[in-house]
Amino acid sequence: MAKSHVNDRGFIRCPCNRCINNAQHQLEVLESHIHRFGFMSDYNEWIYHGENVNAASSSNVPQPNSGVHDRDEMFEVLEDIISNDAEVDQLGSQSSNVQYDDLFTALNSELYPGVSSFSSLNFLVKLMHLKVMNKWTNKSFDELLKLLKLAFPKMDLVESHYEAKKLMTKMGLGYQSIHVCKNDCALFWNENSMSETCPVCSESRWKMQAGRRTGKNVPHKVLRYFPLAPRLKRLFATSKTAKLMRWHQAGKSTDDNVMRHPVDGRAWKDFDRKHPEFADDVRNVRLGLATDGFNPFNNMSISYSMWPVVMTTYNLPPWLCMKPEYLMLSLLIPGPQSPGKDMDVFLQPLIEELKELWENGIDTRDVGNDRKIFKMRAALLWTVNDFPARSSLSGWSGQGYKACPTCNEDTPSMRVIGKTAYFGHRRFLPSTHRWRSNLDFDGRTERKRPPRRFSSVDIMDQLRRVKTTISGKHPNYGGVKRKRGDDELNWRKKSIFYELPYWAEIELKHNLDVMHIEKNICDSLLGTLMGDPHKSKDIDNARRDLQNLGIRYELHLYEDGNKLMKPAAEYTFSDANRRKFCRFVRSVKFPDGFAANLSKNVAQNDSRIVGLKSHDCHVIMQRLLPVGCRSLVNKTISSTIIELCTFFNQLCARTVNVTDMVKAQDQLVIILCKLERIFPPAFFDIMIHLVLHLPEEAILGGPVYMRWMYPFERYLKRLKDYVRNAAKPEGSISEGYVVDEALTFCSRYFDDIETRFNRPDRNDDGIHRTRRLFVFESQCKPMGKQSQVYVEKNVRDRAEFYILNNSPEIETYLNQHKQELQLRGCLNPDETHRNEFADWFFEKIYAMNRVHAPEVTPELLSLASKSNIVVSSYPACIVNGVRFVTHARDVRLKTQNSGVSVPGIENEIFYGQLQEILEFSYLNDFSVVLFKCKWFRCDSRRMVTKNNITSINITSESYKDDQFILASQAQQVFYVEDPSRGPNWRVVQHVNHRSIWDITEDGMSDIDLLQDNSSSNFTLFVDLGNLPQINLQRNDGDVIPIVQPFTTVSQHVNETASFLNDDDEEDVSEEDDETVEESADEEIDEGNDAVDTEEDDDDHSYHTSDSD
Repeated sequence: MAKSHVNDRGFIRCPCNRCINNAQHQLEVLESHIHRFGFMSDYNEWIYHGENVNAASSSNVPQPNSGVHDRDEMFEVLEDIISNDAEVDQLGSQSSNVQYDDLFTALNSELYPGVSSFSSLNFLVKLMHLKVMNKWTNKSFDELLKLLKLAFPKMDLVESHYEAKKLMTKMGLGYQSIHVCKNDCALFWNENSMSETCPVCSESRWKMQAGRRTGKNVPHKVLRYFPLAPRLKRLFATSKTAKLMRWHQAGKSTDDNVMRHPVDGRAWKDFDRKHPEFADDVRNVRLGLATDGFNPFNNMSISYSMWPVVMTTYNLPPWLCMKPEYLMLSLLIPGPQSPGKDMDVFLQPLIEELKELWENGIDTRDVGNDRKIFKMRAALLWTVNDFPARSSLSGWSGQGYKACPTCNEDTPSMRVIGKTAYFGHRRFLPSTHRWRSNLDFDGRTERKRPPRRFSSVDIMDQLRRVKTTISGKHPNYGGVKRKRGDDELNWRKKSIFYELPYWAEIELKHNLDVMHIEKNICDSLLGTLMGDPHKSKDIDNARRDLQNLGIRYELHLYEDGNKLMKPAAEYTFSDANRRKFCRFVRSVKFPDGFAANLSKNVAQNDSRIVGLKSHDCHVIMQRLLPVGCRSLVNKTISSTIIELCTFFNQLCARTVNVTDMVKAQDQLVIILCKLERIFPPAFFDIMIHLVLHLPEEAILGGPVYMRWMYPFERYLKRLKDYVRNAAKPEGSISEGYVVDEALTFCSRYFDDIETRFNRPDRNDDGIHRTRRLFVFESQCKPMGKQSQVYVEKNVRDRAEFYILNNSPEIETYLNQHKQELQLRGCLNPDETHRNEFADWFFEKIYAMNRVHAPEVTPELLSLASKSNIVVSSYPACIVNGVRFVTHARDVRLKTQNSGVSVPGIENEIFYGQLQEILEFSYLNDFSVVLFKCKWFRCDSRRMVTKNNITSINITSESYKDDQFILASQAQQVFYVEDPSRGPNWRVVQHVNHRSIWDITEDGMSDIDLLQDNSSSNFTLFVDLGNLPQINLQRNDGDVIPIVQPFTTVSQHVNETASFLNDDDEEDVSEEDDETVEESADEEIDEGNDAVDTEEDDDDHSYHTSDSD
């Protein structure tokens, strides 16, 4: 009888002594529970299992969980956890749910006698969630528990944070501890799990003291491995995420030329074409992998490098898959040393699981599909890393003449004094291009062909020639340096990723990280322009390189007595211009939440800009440098820099147009060639060259914001916050992550407390009531003191007419009144319409209301009745998630939120400043919020657009009689000074808000709702005319004395005469290459010693040494 009364999901209430009809399970689980825990002794009439009873007798039947509220969210939480965590073929076994016994005990216990709103488990989970959300210390949590116990002695609650964490981990997914050889040679795992010594170097597995093992076996290193499969299954275990795992199919772009998600990229489509059986089930998971080193300690003087391996799921929509709640920690590689070339040793457990998920899959219960079981498979699409970490993962060294992984052995490079320069991009031009024969670049004619395209077959052929290396850092084994053969090129190893059956065929294996590339280019450009002694590429040896090449004689060093003199270059600011640029940066004010306050990075004497983080460089490159450099350097130089910055604007757009990227691919060659004509060869490190390959990667992988390191660097900051025991940082992070993971899963079910999923944004404007009339939906969340003001009649009349004229629901009445005016033969019908329509509309609606016309709704009647003569005024408000502040208040703040714009009828855009925020009240508690703005004149004399930079004169006001707009119509902009046009001009900068997306949740809208949100909003135009003959010596007569020259000019030229005949061939041993790479890691990738977040991300700069 009971079997015939399961619900539509195949579940039925469980009458065992533990569940007491509170939890629902499948029949197999129910049978197991009854066998283990026994049947309820007082459940005689089976009202939940098909037996009919009369009303009188039903009152004696025990109700489920009579002591605890029937709507306790934790029942649903545990139900989803158990149904998905238990192996499908073991649901009937007696041991399937043993780990959850303590959870069910707490779930069935009242928090306090007589309190039915909380179970003990529910209260504890929510209390722990508050601890995590508000970053309480463990000690403060213990003190809170003691206080609760004192105040409520009968409360059923744990005694300490340790006990609470122990209970929470039962809902988590746990991790495995795998011992590692002290020299990183091998893992004590699988066949080596019982070994006492390393199978490679024979070192002991355990720490020794005076040659003897300590009393307790303590391993040298422990790798924490967080199995991937159960975490992926959890995504299908709850209805909160199961549906979202199909988004990539429903949300992909319908236009092949538009990319908003990796599913729209060529690499995803190519993978589907090669593996149709995998693509047939949209629930199969596409993964991305990221890793980077960071220092878990606040004391940055301690050298420590810990490497988390983080996975992301690309099935999810773009606004979720990079959120920290959806990132999964997979491995935690222990410090204190970076794994370097031995990264593959630590990746073994993850690769084995990825192979299993690809070949066999795993049975998973899909809540979004009636809880049916399906075979879930997973594939790794690509990795996301900075350039040094990319070398460790891919096996291709990022040093030497062949450092570019795309150009491979055809990397354009040359030797300059003290370093390798990636110079010579004319070879990418067509063979007949006139610039190939121009000697102004490097004194030679360029005859080389463009680099070849290396297919997967070519790469595998190269890897077959790579010799097998011994892993580890033992000086007698893996630590032995060896000379790399010429046929091995820059390959140091065959990456472990090639063990994945599909990896060799993937087009985009390892992404170039745009975040670090953009930061390093910004540092190089800004450092050289500013003449920064620490970051400038225009060093003394760079000038000697020009002498060796026999080019740009005006920039050569020359002897003046006993001193060497360096002429000031045109591509550097003069002292006056340097101070002007610093004052420009200091003057910039950004909208709330847009960027950091860059004025703090400007030195007090306006001589330097220091301490820039990655996001600061992102903002400078795309917003400030194009504006600030226009009047401070030669026009040819500034236009080239603007073209490069415009490309980054295109590349980083949320919606990328394939056509734009194809055009950018060709135009970047021209831009780099122009840069080679301007800057010395020493300027061109590998980061400058890698820009050339970013458009192709965008075509393959889709938008950059889902393939760069920003979200992963921020995630490292979260991991760092888990460290509570500095002596055991890896253990602290592992335990903290498991608890936080369980609490995050539980919080998806909580609606009565604030969680990561329901907490309001910083600029949340609340929930608005739906109105029938569009104008009554123009609401805001007011901020600041409310003032009651009396608006002059003529001003209120204009405001009310604007409200009426922007009400699409009364367009019929507007047209009817215009027709009546035409019949009357008015000489000025437009002005008469503005002056008389409000009164005409009032009489019209009230006449209809008297005869009870059905068209007259309360809202329409209120709109016709005009507004109250008293108007509410506010200094600031939040509209549609955007903060606006009146200009009078804005001038006193460090941020700028008074800039507004509205689109016109014929695609023109009007710009202005917000003067007042006015709320007009109507009958029946209806209201309309209007912005009163000062509008700037936008004619061709007062608004100029050039190179995607729009400058506007702010002294000329327009539309003085038409100042109002609806608050909901306003789009935010901000203004920065325009040094090239004078104090009365400002450059308009449009704003993209991170929390607002151009895609509806169902993914079916192709309309961009954001300004400058598509790559097509920027036109990358590159002048292809003849290169002008540039005199690169600044004409202000400045020269820079070199106090301690290494040698005279003539000596340096003679010593490097063979430099001109360098044929770009390389003879580098692996020992030399690794030495260079290790020193570069210390200088470049100090992420080993710091968390590279928005707050702290300087440590990943990729600069080769310029100390020479």
